[in-house]
Amino acid sequence: MDKLNFLKNEFPLLATKLQADAKGSWGVLNAQQMVEHMSDSISFATGKNNQKLISPVEKVDVFKAFAMSDKEFKPNTPNSLMSETPAPAKHNTMQASIDELNTTISDFIHYFENNKGATLINPFFGELNFEEWTHLLYKHAVHHCKQFGLL
Repeated sequence: MDKLNFLKNEFPLLATKLQADAKGSWGVLNAQQMVEHMSDSISFATGKNNQKLISPVEKVDVFKAFAMSDKEFKPNTPNSLMSETPAPAKHNTMQASIDELNTTISDFIHYFENNKGATLINPFFGELNFEEWTHLLYKHAVHHCKQFGLL
């Protein structure tokens, strides 16, 4: 599986099949909120939205090992950066949210093309390089595709 290709091409295309207000098999986000949540998550890897580590330092190695594994995120995996009541969608249309997703994915790729060997902090998993970010973001996208019955 070409994880970068999935993120760049397949995931945004799959998202276009969803109605903005579609509900997933679990969780509180509708489809448009999920797309915007993915844009927010990817933005951590663009160099434009620097994060601080929120995981306990002594647990980062274990958390990162999970992130880099092929084990899937479980349904309803808690995200301490999100409130239990989701924020309303930022954009007026699903397409505008998908457009933002595409821009954020491009920003991610361009950041690492222009900053070879760079690492950026993921708030849960610590310092990640391009390959690690790609793996994590792919894993995250697959999680949400399964949530909405796209895979």
